[in-house]
Amino acid sequence: MAKKTTYDAESITILEGLEAVRKRPGMYIGSVSTKGLNHLVYEIVDNAVDEHLAGFCSQIEVTLEKDGSATVTDNGRGVPVGMHAKGVSAARIVYTTLHAGGKFDDSAYKTSGGLHGVGSSVVNALSTYMDVKISRDGAVHHDRYERGIPVVELEDGLLPVIGKTKKTGTCVNFLPDPTIFEKTRFKEEEIKSRLHETAYLNPELTIIFTDKRKTQEERIEYHEPDGIIGFIKDLNSKKEVIHDPVYYKGEAEGIEVEVAFQYVNEFHENVLGFCNNIYNAEGGTHLTGFKTTFTTIMNQYAREIGVLKDKDANFTGADVRNGMTAIVSIKHPDPRFEGQTKTKLDNQDAAKATGKVTSDEIPRFFDRNLETLKKVLSCAEKAAKIRKTEEKAKTNLLTRQKYSFDSNGKLANCESRDASKCEIFIVEGDSAGGSAKTARDRMYQAILPIRGKILNVEKASIDKVLANAEIKTMINAFGCGFSEGYGNDFDITKLRYDKIIIMADADVDGAHISTLLLTLFYRFMPELIYEGHVYVAMPPLYKAMPKKGEEEYLYDDKALERYRKTHSDFTLQRYKGLGEMDAEQLWETTLNPETRMMKRIEIEDARMASGVTEMLMGTEVPPRRAFIYENATEAELDI
Repeated sequence: MAKKTTYDAESITILEGLEAVRKRPGMYIGSVSTKGLNHLVYEIVDNAVDEHLAGFCSQIEVTLEKDGSATVTDNGRGVPVGMHAKGVSAARIVYTTLHAGGKFDDSAYKTSGGLHGVGSSVVNALSTYMDVKISRDGAVHHDRYERGIPVVELEDGLLPVIGKTKKTGTCVNFLPDPTIFEKTRFKEEEIKSRLHETAYLNPELTIIFTDKRKTQEERIEYHEPDGIIGFIKDLNSKKEVIHDPVYYKGEAEGIEVEVAFQYVNEFHENVLGFCNNIYNAEGGTHLTGFKTTFTTIMNQYAREIGVLKDKDANFTGADVRNGMTAIVSIKHPDPRFEGQTKTKLDNQDAAKATGKVTSDEIPRFFDRNLETLKKVLSCAEKAAKIRKTEEKAKTNLLTRQKYSFDSNGKLANCESRDASKCEIFIVEGDSAGGSAKTARDRMYQAILPIRGKILNVEKASIDKVLANAEIKTMINAFGCGFSEGYGNDFDITKLRYDKIIIMADADVDGAHISTLLLTLFYRFMPELIYEGHVYVAMPPLYKAMPKKGEEEYLYDDKALERYRKTHSDFTLQRYKGLGEMDAEQLWETTLNPETRMMKRIEIEDARMASGVTEMLMGTEVPPRRAFIYENATEAELDI
């Protein structure tokens, strides 16, 4: 049949109901990796938290079941089950219709995290099944769906009643669809971290987490009556703090604002933004309002008490915030986010609200706590001196020599200039680099060999970092510059490669090199990780060659154990390093997008990001190695 080439009215496809979600799941949950999988749990939990914010829910239970499903139960009012204007139970509408819910006016919810009204229906669409029990008006109402399609027959348009109860609330059990997700095993550490975070943000809420998948059932209760002050203490628990946490709250523009901060003896800032309990990984207007106002006030104080003289330039925002750990949490009646996964807040009134509350409360606190004020200004003064020294070093180093990223003698660049299709492999050693250059797809794959271990940037000054040949080569190859605590020359839009793949040997030394590279990215190019551009390649440890049947690559000892159970007569080749593979083997196992194994480095929430950064950038080596190995065991096929 001839292929249609016209573009007319008949070319427009309308995806009915939840079909659109199954067709393009990434639009609704961000990805179909483990991060997107865990997001299903968060969507249902966020709905329960909204009930808490409305004053009707005090406890949420999250259970990871043995069969791979998840159950979220709350003691709120229960989803409305009465007849909707469309002629069916309101609950059926909620779970099967996009943009349906009680959150589009302020009669049911003043503020809401699950604002778009798509959470429940999206989870339904992406699940093999979803089973719902609603306790309301003295009865237990039941509904069930398979891949978003209802399988329970309504009784005169209403859900069937399967029992009586004096309780109220909603219980949702769902099993993620393996045809949608790369993996369907929930990652409990991320879920626990997110639930703990939610408990800090809601001091009157209790969240109970249970994992029934383990040999010994795990049960944790999260209840944090100290709220975000406790959150700050947790984030800084392993750091040298300079003063007790500062806390204030207020309301402006109809928006509730709550802030806590504390300075530590480090030159990094960690300012986290939340809107309606949702962590905004990319920040937004609420953080802009806080940062701008805080910087202005601190400069005013610095001049009043003589830290800054008339001839001195103001402290920059980065000067003022160096060493700061802060949480800015707002409750907004009508938030606008960039994307369903709510990573960045876009409301201009949020900036005004955080700015107004900060300008009212910060002077009130510091006027009564001059010693704390002096400690904070001392941090800013120290940061400014270092900034000025290092700006000179940076300018000298970057203007002294210009590097051609095509002809620096190391990088074997790809032919394409389409960044969305290109990838760069950072390869350990010249021998592996040589094989990789031969094996690669020259059109889209660039190879950058590094010799020996790169500099540990955590304790190094900026001039030493920029003087390191390997780091300079990487900065020039990526094309987007770098950022650090005293300025920001990083521009993600100039990134030349969609994937930056760390390709080190599958041993302890390889893991160490990987951690040093990740530390470099965290400190100077964090957006590479936050926007999902950084991967760790997973080269195989073994090649099994049976007398009968096809050869097979085995990526870890567990895979070897499984192979031994089904094969008895075979020869085993162990790879000690990438340099031992010829070009054909390296292509098949590590470079070929259709067969390779890779792990994308993902950080899901604020506490995880802070903890991982601290671990990667700290002085203890064993936890850093463990991080790489843990990621390696979670490797996913990149096809």
